[in-house]
Amino acid sequence: ITIYEVFKVVLRESSENEALQVVAAMQKGTVIDLTSDIAMKASKLSLQYKLPMADSIILSTAQSYECLIWTQDSDFENLPGVKFFPK
Repeated sequence: ITIYEVFKVVLRESSENEALQVVAAMQKGTVIDLTSDIAMKASKLSLQYKLPMADSIILSTAQSYECLIWTQDSDFENLPGVKFFPK
């Protein structure tokens, strides 16, 4: 989901070549599968914080793996475990 979102934004704001380079860098990290547990937790987070589906899955995954989210996406502003910085 994160690869989809980042590729889409970079493609829209820059170029396909730049978007492919960003995705290649992202794929050097760990790609985590969407499990039933993460999906069910995401549903709860979506209702709790009124998040869109993709954002709730990203937040649920990060919480499940005790990872900090760094983002400029205002949907994540003021959420626990998120470092938000405005554009």
